[in-house]
Amino acid sequence: MLYLDFLPFTNALTYDSLYICIVNKGILYILISGLSFLVVNFFVKILGAGPEQSLFENIQHYPGHELVLARSIISFTISFYIIKKRNLPLLGVNRKWLTIRGVSGMIALTIFFYTIHHLPLAIASTVQYLAPVFTVIFAMIILKEKVKSLQWLFILIAFAGVGMIGLNELFLTDVHEQLDLRWLGLGILSSAFSGIAYVSIIRLKHTDTPINIVIYFPMISLPVMAVWSIFEFTMPQGIEWLFLLIIGIFTQIAQIMLTKGLHEGDASLITPFQYLGAIYATIIGFCIFDERLSWVVYFGIGLILVGVISNAILKKR
Repeated sequence: MLYLDFLPFTNALTYDSLYICIVNKGILYILISGLSFLVVNFFVKILGAGPEQSLFENIQHYPGHELVLARSIISFTISFYIIKKRNLPLLGVNRKWLTIRGVSGMIALTIFFYTIHHLPLAIASTVQYLAPVFTVIFAMIILKEKVKSLQWLFILIAFAGVGMIGLNELFLTDVHEQLDLRWLGLGILSSAFSGIAYVSIIRLKHTDTPINIVIYFPMISLPVMAVWSIFEFTMPQGIEWLFLLIIGIFTQIAQIMLTKGLHEGDASLITPFQYLGAIYATIIGFCIFDERLSWVVYFGIGLILVGVISNAILKKR
């Protein structure tokens, strides 16, 4: 049995395995990370659309690499302060895997920001949900993690739910008229690089602290994006400064929570819960954008829940 030490009044209590599995700290970190990434994606979509969006007036268009640059500046500042305050080594311990994590994360995020600009948010986010599948595959190959056959079935059920959402957007609505298959393919490539980044985080959990892992992204991306921004740059104005700050801060929260979550357990248990981002996106779309989704989408969300919860219960047993 697992004790819930993050709630002071529950130190002496235990719960049945299902409830424990759901409130496992690693899973909670992943859920918080997903909510934070949703905030980031929302404002990236706003700034990427610029004057084409209708929620905010007089918003300029921002290229994806400039948003990555802004995020990197804020992330590096926060991470550097924490590392210095804790007297941690700036370059960490396992520099090989830290570099792999930084490079793969930079590539994944940059491509993803551009896919948000060129694809509908629902489709860009849905494609990104392939990352946990790549994580499990790479973890099995690189980290030699064992995944039971029944677990694969549950993961495939969750993946089928994501697929149904994507198929609904592609074939059952008019969204397919806006699609560019090149960006759809790049979205899949972004999720693959995200899978590599997640495996790197798992590999580093015994050698480096979460903040050391997080800082490698801005350390690598800052010079790359700074040079790129020389050729295309938009000077922020007014409320756009606040939006950029929100993107940077919430990405930092998301990355730390994601890193801590992956440190709490193996990839086959923790990463499938990232599929719950589909629920977050559904709620935001319904409440803010007045989106009324079809029954196919809601059925897909149900499959995602069945897949991730069943996988968690099986792994706990």
